[in-house]
Amino acid sequence: MEHACSHEVERMCVVKKGPHHGPAPIPEEGKWVKAYQISDISGLSHGIGWCAPQQGACKLTLNVKEGIIEEALVETLGCSGMTHSAAMAAEILQGKTILEALNTDLVCDAINVAMREIFKQLVYGRSQTAFSENGLPIGASLEDLGKGLRSQVGTMFGTKKKGVRYLEMAEGYVLSIGLDENGEVIGYKFVHLGKMMEQIRAGVNPGEAYEKNIKTYGRYDDAVKYIDPRNE
Repeated sequence: MEHACSHEVERMCVVKKGPHHGPAPIPEEGKWVKAYQISDISGLSHGIGWCAPQQGACKLTLNVKEGIIEEALVETLGCSGMTHSAAMAAEILQGKTILEALNTDLVCDAINVAMREIFKQLVYGRSQTAFSENGLPIGASLEDLGKGLRSQVGTMFGTKKKGVRYLEMAEGYVLSIGLDENGEVIGYKFVHLGKMMEQIRAGVNPGEAYEKNIKTYGRYDDAVKYIDPRNE
């Protein structure tokens, strides 16, 4: 197709272009690939996004094969409305090319930003599977989750006046914090919600499942004082 040129360009003489080496190769699933088009992109990677008021955040994981999103994991934090947007995004994303997905309204600012960030990771060859032959199978993103397929989250709160409160760790929901004679944290007791829910779904009595999944971490048993981080 002949493109229109300005009058100044039309008057110019032709200077021939030298060798055309193409793009620099990027690592993709154990291969070095010169990416010319979207179908040249494969890999599993992550993108982190935030909304305009920076109230909420999204971690987006995509498994892309030959430019097509085959798998999407959307994890959100800090905004109740964002969870509904995540539900829509998880339904929308797979089957699209990563270029389509980049230009798809994923409803929530944070998810849109996460899509932008993961796009950059993939097209620059900075994927988790850059040097893994054939990449990862569909479903691999679930390995980032804990028992019961729950996102691994940490929730901590602290004030200058009253100090720190551990509310939730990767291990589970914190029930109490153990303090030493100096009033410093030396351990905590938690219930592993993912394991507890798996047992309840398998028919175990909820009370029994709760008790069976209470564990401690650190020097909890040596504490001289125990506090409820939510009420004390």
